[in-house]
Amino acid sequence: MRFLVRFVVFLLAMLAGPAFAQIIDTPIAGRPPIPSPTDPENLWYLDLSTGGRVVIWLRPDAAPKMVERVKILTRQHFYDGLPFHRVIEGFMAQGGDPKGDGTGGSTLPDLKAEFNWLPHVRGAVSAARAEKEDSANSQFFIVFDPKLTLDKKYTVFGRVIDGMQYVDAITRGEPPANPSRIVHAYIAADNPPAYVPAPPAPAATLSPSSLGGAFLTPRAPAKPMRAPAAVKPTAKAK
Repeated sequence: MRFLVRFVVFLLAMLAGPAFAQIIDTPIAGRPPIPSPTDPENLWYLDLSTGGRVVIWLRPDAAPKMVERVKILTRQHFYDGLPFHRVIEGFMAQGGDPKGDGTGGSTLPDLKAEFNWLPHVRGAVSAARAEKEDSANSQFFIVFDPKLTLDKKYTVFGRVIDGMQYVDAITRGEPPANPSRIVHAYIAADNPPAYVPAPPAPAATLSPSSLGGAFLTPRAPAKPMRAPAAVKPTAKAK
């Protein structure tokens, strides 16, 4: 009977999404204590260009090395301005690459895998990696819909507990033509300012045409680079 109750609670958590994040995991003997979802030291703020602030509950009990890495890079302003370079409808949004093509990372060494018991449900935040398991660095992805086939193959280190609507609004594409971005990233304990919208995109410029008139010529984007399969968090969703 107890198993059935826990299964029902788990199922409701997956369907309900981030609002039930705190009840999909329960204390178990031998595991580190679960951090409070209100502890500012374990709340990661992502201010997105899609219109608001995403609050992510970090889980150092499940992935201490990846959580520490995220905190270090956030406090170095590493994530500020970075795009979501690979976004698949019904699957996930991937970001955290300074190259913007899926092949980059920070200058810090790669981390050993911390595959754990946390599931890849809606709102889960997981470390992207190359084919080699011990290759997580700075990239991460946020899950749109449950993808439990990734469990214990990628390191879940947090969960969205507020602002999932801004994640849902991230522009799709591999890569997107006009990617959504992280405007600023903060750790709540550092007393960050309130959300400030991203500045507007530069206005299009005028260039003379061969007919003597003028036409709009937006700045041409750099040719997108296709990320090799090895750096993707998983194969394409079926």
